[in-house]
Amino acid sequence: MKKIFLIHFTAMIFMIFTPGLNAQDIKLPAPARKGGEPLMNALNQRKTIREYSEKDLTASQLSGLLWAAWGYNRPEEKKRTAPSSRDMQEIDVYVAIRSGLYIYDAENHILRQVHNRDIRSFTGTQDFVATAPVNLVYVADMGKLGKNEGDEIRDTDLYSPYANAGMIGQNVYLYCASEGLGCVIRGMVDKQRLAPEMNLRSNQVIIFGHTVGIPLNR
Repeated sequence: MKKIFLIHFTAMIFMIFTPGLNAQDIKLPAPARKGGEPLMNALNQRKTIREYSEKDLTASQLSGLLWAAWGYNRPEEKKRTAPSSRDMQEIDVYVAIRSGLYIYDAENHILRQVHNRDIRSFTGTQDFVATAPVNLVYVADMGKLGKNEGDEIRDTDLYSPYANAGMIGQNVYLYCASEGLGCVIRGMVDKQRLAPEMNLRSNQVIIFGHTVGIPLNR
């Protein structure tokens, strides 16, 4: 509860200085863009973890995680930390935490609230997703690739979104390895069950889930 209060307190403070920020949104602190483990150390320590403490991530950890995943590292050009085929940037990172579902707004480094329901248990079919502090959901906005609502979306249309989401997922793995966090990217997602819980349109496609938390034995 203390961690949740800290995140929401931070959001309230930054609201004063951020136009267009709703009361339910979370303004993240600036990410630490220097430091952490050297790349080769992070690669050496990268691994998949499926057992987590229920302890919430700090606001700083959440900030660094999302910036590493899909933030702007060249904001003047709106270029990201992960590559994107033809620079379409069709992947949206949704964040399911205890206080609700959010979408990451990289330009403003804000979590925009979609709703205030805890839907972590819907983000995967394994038991640990319901109590792990953070579940990311990578969603392809196929509208950016020319698909309107109701259009057929074939497997071949999703080749690039799967590749692009995988690159985002690797950034998450490396950030977690550097910061002593644990994570697991997951294809075991009941997409038909999850999509309405996320208020997705028919031309938005869930690609992967990605659980992040503090390893249980830490």
